[in-house]
Amino acid sequence: MSQDNRNTIIFVVCAAVILLAYQALVLDPAARKRQVVLNQQKAAAAQLQKDNAVAVATGLQPVGPDGKPRPLALPRAQAKAASPRVAIDTPALSGSVSLRGGRIDDLYLKRYRETVDPKSPPVELLRPEGATNAWFADFGWAGATPAGLPGPTTVWTLESGTVLAPGKPVTLAFDNGMGLRFVRVISVDDNFMFSVADSVANFTPAPIALAPYASIQRQGVPVHVGRAGVVHEGAVGALGEEKTPGEYQDRLLKYAKWKKDGPESYVSDGGWIGITDKYWLSAVIPDRKERMTAQYRVIQQSGVDIYDVNFVGTLKTIAAGQTLFQTTHLFAGAKSVPTIRKYEKQFSIPRFDSAVDWGMFWFFTRPIFTVLDFFYRHVGNFGVAILLLTVSVKLLFFPLANKSYESITKMKKAQPQIEALRAKYKEDPAKQQQEIMALYKTERINPLTGCLPMLIQIPVFYALFKVLNVTIEMRHAPFVGWINDLSARDSTTLWNLFGLLPYNPAMVPLIGGLLDNYLHVGVLGLIYGVTMWLTTAMNPPAPDPMQQKIFMWMPVIFTFTLAQVAVGLMIYWAWNNVLSIIQQYIIMRRFKVDNPIDQLIRKLTGKKAPG
Repeated sequence: MSQDNRNTIIFVVCAAVILLAYQALVLDPAARKRQVVLNQQKAAAAQLQKDNAVAVATGLQPVGPDGKPRPLALPRAQAKAASPRVAIDTPALSGSVSLRGGRIDDLYLKRYRETVDPKSPPVELLRPEGATNAWFADFGWAGATPAGLPGPTTVWTLESGTVLAPGKPVTLAFDNGMGLRFVRVISVDDNFMFSVADSVANFTPAPIALAPYASIQRQGVPVHVGRAGVVHEGAVGALGEEKTPGEYQDRLLKYAKWKKDGPESYVSDGGWIGITDKYWLSAVIPDRKERMTAQYRVIQQSGVDIYDVNFVGTLKTIAAGQTLFQTTHLFAGAKSVPTIRKYEKQFSIPRFDSAVDWGMFWFFTRPIFTVLDFFYRHVGNFGVAILLLTVSVKLLFFPLANKSYESITKMKKAQPQIEALRAKYKEDPAKQQQEIMALYKTERINPLTGCLPMLIQIPVFYALFKVLNVTIEMRHAPFVGWINDLSARDSTTLWNLFGLLPYNPAMVPLIGGLLDNYLHVGVLGLIYGVTMWLTTAMNPPAPDPMQQKIFMWMPVIFTFTLAQVAVGLMIYWAWNNVLSIIQQYIIMRRFKVDNPIDQLIRKLTGKKAPG
């Protein structure tokens, strides 16, 4: 066996082993873990419903695993109704502010739906405490000595405003009856940014010391969290890290797992902290000049994990008869990159667009998104933007790819001579290799350039894969026909003839899971497979029958492998193959080299091959 044959087989075997190992060691365990968590959450929800029913029937409060009384998990509407409220109504948001605690804890995103159906419910972001999986933002004051500070159970008075809307703030007030008066003015813009302006007036005869605080709390984790795969979900933030005395550099904090062995605390000048899902974020942002102590922690209460991020500002003294003012911002909404970048600039929020998980290769993913967004703003369709991105990449690397395809074409043209040399020096591999290299030199063929078109696509492929998985702009983005979500896999499947047969292959006994997962392939998957086969057929044949069989099966293997990825990726890869085929076909015609396309045309027209 020649060195070329051994190298090819080693490469294919290694690639197959890597794919299988990744599937077995990463994807399958992750899928099993997600299913275990999902089953546990379903079981816990069922038990919770059962406990609630028993509690209602008997009047006895259920007990958690720790033996302590567990609060009832109320239906969302009932938990919301437990507090007096003031409504929120903006072009982007709907919900309400709870007067109990002065919290922002009830929020829906008007512009985003749960599914691709435009009639499906809007996405829920925040929900009140008392409901399952509560998620809310808290604001207030902390102090070592003062009594009567407003807390979670404090009921504030609505002093002005009826509906919180852009340009229409609401004012809440609380007098503790001991000489301190607290006022909270909440305003909101057209998108996702709240401003919470707190003030405290000291009518006591002595000075007091208070520090502002704000927190985001999430009680339990919903079923959908943790199923996003390559996207970070959980605690996130950018805080100042002291490099030299008095000199801070912003750093990004991300935790794939929350630590339960104690809180993590950081001292920072400004910054932001929050909790993120794949597409949604709630984050509190203090004044950029505020020296604060930020904290990430997990506490368990009555059998429920409570995830909390918070900051406490600098302790400030309020003299008798004086008033202290503090403003904190709350971002609560979708991680739309243009919107986040606008806020980053407007409020000088450090690294705010890092709330989007660009990954370790951000220097690829960020530019790719910028190009996609540029095309989208001009054509109005992200599918078309992907096509234009592909054309741009092809044009950028056109000279390099042209040389590569010319080398491949020359090699295919010289194939008869190469085969003759292999036959002539069959018993002398060293001489055979020497003569073949001499032929390459004479014909000005560089066999190493043949792999360049594939290699230069890898960074773009990775970047687009990441962009499609992390950016809200791709969620539910339509293209044409049946493609109504570029971030999801192709909804059609070969196994029911792409919807012509009225059944769901996933429901087939015994093999339904196999058909719906590993063997799933849709229309775009087949298009990709055909274009990959044609690309392979236009290249010089492998030197021996074993290699030829291996390469013959590669399009089939990659078709089923890539059919599981987002439709946007399939559009990019299939369209890239089409452009490559056109480019290579033109070069092959110029060098008068026969190719599969001309062969097919001759079969259809009945014409004979030239010469």
